Formats: sequence, C-alpha cells, structure tokens
Amino acid sequence: MNLQGTHGSNGRFGRFGGRYVSEVLMQVLIELEEAFESYYPTVEFQRELGVLLKDYGGRPTPLYYAKNFSELIGCKVYLKREDLLCGGSHKLNNSLGQALLAEKMRKKRLITETAAGQHGISAAMAGNVLGLEVEIFMGIRDMERQESNVKRMRLLGARVTPVKTGSGNLKDAVSDTLREWATCTRTTHYLMGSTVGPHPFPEIVATFQSVIGKEIKEQIVEKEGKLPDAIVACGSGGSNAIGAFRPFIGEDEVRLYFVEGGGSSLDADNSAAAFVLGKPGILHGAAMMVMQDEQAQIKASKTRAVGLNYPARGPEISHLCETRRVESGYAFDHEVFEAVRVMCKTEGLLPALETAHALAYVLNHHDEFDQDSILVVNYSGRGDKDLETIAGYFYGN
Repeated sequence: MNLQGTHGSNGRFGRFGGRYVSEVLMQVLIELEEAFESYYPTVEFQRELGVLLKDYGGRPTPLYYAKNFSELIGCKVYLKREDLLCGGSHKLNNSLGQALLAEKMRKKRLITETAAGQHGISAAMAGNVLGLEVEIFMGIRDMERQESNVKRMRLLGARVTPVKTGSGNLKDAVSDTLREWATCTRTTHYLMGSTVGPHPFPEIVATFQSVIGKEIKEQIVEKEGKLPDAIVACGSGGSNAIGAFRPFIGEDEVRLYFVEGGGSSLDADNSAAAFVLGKPGILHGAAMMVMQDEQAQIKASKTRAVGLNYPARGPEISHLCETRRVESGYAFDHEVFEAVRVMCKTEGLLPALETAHALAYVLNHHDEFDQDSILVVNYSGRGDKDLETIAGYFYGN
C-alpha cells in the first residue's frame, strides 16, 4: 500500500516539510514512522479502525444537499457533515487512528494540544475507548474562550494543563507538548492534532483524515453521477482540508479552495492569512508557510475562530497552495458571522466559527461558480462551542 501523498522521502512536500528536531526526538519519530508503515496497512488494523469509525464515530457522515443555501448561492452546494461525527467535528477521525496506533505500540499515555477544544475532546474520547491516559495542553487564553470544551474534556477524565508561556495560545501549547514528549517518549505518544510538525505527523494525520475525501468522492458520484466542480474547506494547520482534498489532488478538473482566517482586516494584528502575510520558515520541526514579523519572530493571530489561529500552514497545504493546485483565500470576521447567520436561517444549522470561514468564502465568491456548478463544502464542525461568542456578536453581552 502506498502511504504517501504528494511528498517524496523524509516527508518533503516540495520545499516544505522535513524533520527539524533534536536528537532526543529524532529516533522516536523514526520509530513512529516505522510503526505506522507496519501497522496501518494490515487487515487487522484496518478492520479495527473501520469498526471504531463506524460504530463509535458514526461514519460515513452524510453528504447533504443544502437546497436553500444553494438557491442563495446560485449553484448546487453539498455539505460534508463532519459535524455529525461523534464529538461534533472531524477531529475524531485522526484521534481514533492515532490512539489505535499508540495502543499497538504499547504506549500507555496520550498527550496532545488543542485550541478550540474539539481535538482535545476527541483525544479524550479516543483515549478512553482504547484505555489510554490523556493529558491535554491548552493555552490559558484559549481556555477562557472555550470554557465549555474545557469542562467537557475534564468530564471525560482528561487532564487539562494550562499553558501560560508566550501568548498562551495554540503555538505555545504545541511547544509545551513537544517539550513534555521529549521527557517521556517510551511510555507516551504525542497525538498531533493537525497536519503540522515533523515527519511523519503530517502524513499520519492526513492519512487518517482522508476518509473524508474518500467518502465525498463515493457519495457525490452516487448523487450526481460525476465529481464536484469544487471543494471548499477552512484551515489553519490543514487537517480537515487535506482530509477532504487528498483523494482529489490528482483530479485536475476539481478545484480546491483553502480558506484562512482574515481577522478584522489584512492590516490588523489579528489576521491569520498566512498565504498573504506569511513566508516560508521553520516551526515545530517542519518547514512551512509561517506568520512572521519583521524580525522573523513568530507572529501570533487571534481571529474570532480559535481553531484557525495556528501561525503556520502544514507542509502539504503549503506546497499545494504554492504550486496553485489549491487556491488559498480568506474570510474576514464580519463575513464569518454573516455566514453563521445565513446558515442558521437557510438550513437550520449552527456551524463552528472555523467552518463558517468556508461558508463565508462561498457566499462572497459565488460569482466564481457557474449556475450548473456542483460545490462541496467540508462542514467540519458544529458551533455549540462558539455559542457565547456568536450570541455576543449579534445580541451583545
């Protein structure tokens, strides 16, 4: 079985990717790569993961024709309903896969990072199912903004460790998780939450998330008799986007759109539009497109969607956007809230603020699509976690 995506050896996607880590982590990353390539293709692993995804996770998720939203846009729009996956987002696909891999490797503990909290919840769920202890590192600012998800993680039995260093956000949570992992690699697996970090993490996460795109391809052909004209997904590190895009990268007639957080404006400190404002750099063990200031220091963002505030784009999405196989775009905060309002009104669905970025892009660029176009939006998560932020925006505190 070919486990590779668009990369060559050593996890390279063009000039992006690689393994820029200390000797302490180099050997464990090699061991992880070997374990993944050994276990993942086996009939036993595929059977066990398939059962977990189906009976526990609820896959396959529906591909829903959003009729009212489509009439507003002027073409057919389907929503890949990852919000209906157990836990409320796409994150469980990867968490179940990596937790099963960790169990095969005889690890006793999972550690991970989270920002919006959805990955932390999925890691806690997967750890419980497979009998593994779970510790989650989360920036103190993100904990304040996502209080309900912090409560959910603790109710699930996970230890939530506040990260107070730096800006107290996702970048700092990843840094603390890597530091912790360096001290306990023999017993502990780092369940990386997105397609970022040193090889083999981007490939592992992309492989587990590609179930999304595989289902889209089967479902859209069944419904429409052909592939979609375009797939739109939001992203920061890029896991839900790569998950949707992977099976279509070789299908040149299918346009792929990656939507970042624009913040209040491109000139504002809170913009996360890395493909407009960033440049290549190295962060957390890999070469990626990175938000940097004039002194080449990491520039934090704080868009209203916590899950889009990682200051870099994963190696694969960086390469795909640089080579123009994927078109990058962004949505501003006011456009995102309007997309939430429209989706609630037209389809009765409350999207996560991250997901609403993809919807906002479609709303604001509908003239790019012909009347007979078929679009798929990866509806990556539900908006329960953002309810207070959304209500505050529309109705005040």
